[in-house]
Amino acid sequence: MHELFKLLRVIGLLSMTAYAGQACALNASQLAVIVNVADPVSVQTGAYYRLRRGIPDANVIEVRLPHDRSALSRQEFESLYAEVSARLPGHIRALALAWTKPWRAGCMGITSAFAFGYDESFCSASCGPTRASAYFNGGVGVADDALPALPAMMLAGESFDEVRALIERGISADFSYPKGTAYLVRTGDYARNVRARNYEHTLSLLKGLKLETPEGADALNRHDVIGYFTGAAFVPQLASLTFLPGAPADHLTSFGGQLLDSSQMSILAWLSAGATASYGTVVEPCNHLGKFSFPGVLLGHYADGDTLIEAYWKSVAWPGEGVFVGEPLARPFGTRIVRETDGLWLEAHAATGRRVVVEAAPSIVGPYRPARVLNLPPGYTRLALPGINAPVVRVR
Repeated sequence: MHELFKLLRVIGLLSMTAYAGQACALNASQLAVIVNVADPVSVQTGAYYRLRRGIPDANVIEVRLPHDRSALSRQEFESLYAEVSARLPGHIRALALAWTKPWRAGCMGITSAFAFGYDESFCSASCGPTRASAYFNGGVGVADDALPALPAMMLAGESFDEVRALIERGISADFSYPKGTAYLVRTGDYARNVRARNYEHTLSLLKGLKLETPEGADALNRHDVIGYFTGAAFVPQLASLTFLPGAPADHLTSFGGQLLDSSQMSILAWLSAGATASYGTVVEPCNHLGKFSFPGVLLGHYADGDTLIEAYWKSVAWPGEGVFVGEPLARPFGTRIVRETDGLWLEAHAATGRRVVVEAAPSIVGPYRPARVLNLPPGYTRLALPGINAPVVRVR
């Protein structure tokens, strides 16, 4: 209970932290792709993703592991983890796992096992709390003993065609600045509706996004979805929704992370319906808020320019029993400098309003010096940057 109170205190702090994220979001050179050479679909997925995202060859790590079952034993995973760790380039900041099976390692979701290493403190004891991630909310308000993570996400789907479509949605999302709506859905399922207690605070804070909080029965036939979060074992209105590229979506329930053999709706159903990422648990988590995504945290970091893997990982405080699936590098709200015939322009988005620094340099190696300091309002911004004539300009 003490951990839960600390977690809720962090949520209360969000209005003061204004989702201060990293100056530079993750890029393709910092993402490693792990490929299972025993799985033909994994090999196909890895090759396609490397090509489409421009992943350096040195960042692709080939391994061999069983692909005909949902879980690895602790011993199997620790051997795999040691092999990957020994071959991982030092500059890597995140991992893409190019397979659908296995999705579990012992008592952990496989993305969390890769993120932290195998550690049973991230698993429940009698459905209780688990160890926290220092990645939660970018580290703001996180306990001193929380472990840092190397975020991981599965490039998963029921077929290669589904995974390929997922990858293409992520790519088409980049710098698209979608004008859709994020839906924070309330349901009559008392146990699974626990995230709704934070919806009003999220609405009051994220002025840069359009948010709605419909009841589940009314949350259908929506064709502008940039995010969809609900609490239910199944989401019958899924086929009536149209997701814009880059949209995350999930449902708080016990076994959504059991990708292909769940007794409840699998999180892969969100991807099949057009979402670009989702999250769910692989073992019974009970309805602890910390074991699921906080939609306000996810949307806040995402709308400030984080990639999808960064924003999703920042939204789950206790991710040990869960799996993240989706296209890691999708970045619809990124900040960038655009060089056009009439000069330089800044394009950006802010969840609550934030400050950016435009820096100029004679070459890509620097030295960089501040050229503008700008305070961005909530929402989308496009600003001309007259008088900056340096060969290299970037934004921090």
